[in-house]
Amino acid sequence: MAFVKKHFGQEMDRMPGWAFRGMSLIFSIRDRFFPVDSLLEKFPITEGMTVVDYGCGPGSYIKLASRLVGAWGMVYAVDVHELAVAAIEKRVRQEGLGNVRPVLAQKDRCPVEDEAADLVWALDMFHMVSRPKEFLQELNRITKPGGLLYIDDGHQPRKNSKEKIVESGAWAIEEETAKFMKCIPVK
Repeated sequence: MAFVKKHFGQEMDRMPGWAFRGMSLIFSIRDRFFPVDSLLEKFPITEGMTVVDYGCGPGSYIKLASRLVGAWGMVYAVDVHELAVAAIEKRVRQEGLGNVRPVLAQKDRCPVEDEAADLVWALDMFHMVSRPKEFLQELNRITKPGGLLYIDDGHQPRKNSKEKIVESGAWAIEEETAKFMKCIPVK
């Protein structure tokens, strides 16, 4: 159990390279047979928006996000892992996604400018964040007033996710579904 928690579990911030490669392989198979990007259709993403996929991993949501924001929009694909950024760079080249920008974050700091994003999503990664208050405050910083955050539990109980969000003082939970929470920034 300690091995799993250390290499795949809670509060690890960044998984080892071998674990990322394994996850990427599993996601490529999953995405081929059970695409997860349709979840984005539940978010109010429209043409011209700037959106952030925080914890983008190998980029399961990138192609659809690029299409939804259109030529005038922007998708920031943010991750703390260099292999994720490299995977996004490769997808951008191969698929001609000119409105997607791969971004390497450093633990609690994301090099996206203040109030840049209309909408941010952080899916299947919240359980790995070791400093949730700082993380959520950083997401608030990059989100415009009136913007939205969609976040799921990752691999932790909903109760834990909600406590972390409330304790951050950066977000208010506006709506909950079985899959995610919709939050508004507290500015």
